[in-house]
Amino acid sequence: MPMKLLVIITQPNPEQVFTALRFANFAKSQNDEVTVFLTAEGVETVRIDNTEFDIEGQAETFISQGCKIYSCGTCMEFRRMTENNLCTKSNMKKLYELVAESDKIVTF
Repeated sequence: MPMKLLVIITQPNPEQVFTALRFANFAKSQNDEVTVFLTAEGVETVRIDNTEFDIEGQAETFISQGCKIYSCGTCMEFRRMTENNLCTKSNMKKLYELVAESDKIVTF
């Protein structure tokens, strides 16, 4: 039975971010409804340039399946970051709604 899954990424470690996105893509392949939310240092995920882990490729695969990646706007502003093509600027209200609606939450 498909579930609603929320994946929260809180830090920019390349291997962990890569694993989180691979997990999100796998869950989507199991017909789950999956959303990713970047918060705290995790918003820096979009800045990771790592040849060992194809983070951008995993993110693009996720998005191409109609899934969304949200990013904490306050965390982005703190780091002087702007919205980009991989994620949508969001807020705590949206995170709260996603948590309330989700069957399972996984944090990386």
